[in-house]
Amino acid sequence: MPKQKTHKASKKRFRVTATGKLKRSQAGKKHLNSYKSRKRKRNLRGAVIDTGLLGRKYVKMMGTV
Repeated sequence: MPKQKTHKASKKRFRVTATGKLKRSQAGKKHLNSYKSRKRKRNLRGAVIDTGLLGRKYVKMMGTV
């Protein structure tokens, strides 16, 4: 059986933590920020850890498991 290839788009956007969870930045902060409130932009700053089904799917696509 051939090796599984790494999904390059996922590799550029996400990271896998040491415990195997998916770490990503939040969407909605790249452009059109002038009308968004300070509080909204501040809350979009931090990284998010995805532990659900979608997170596991992308971790598998990245070929780290």
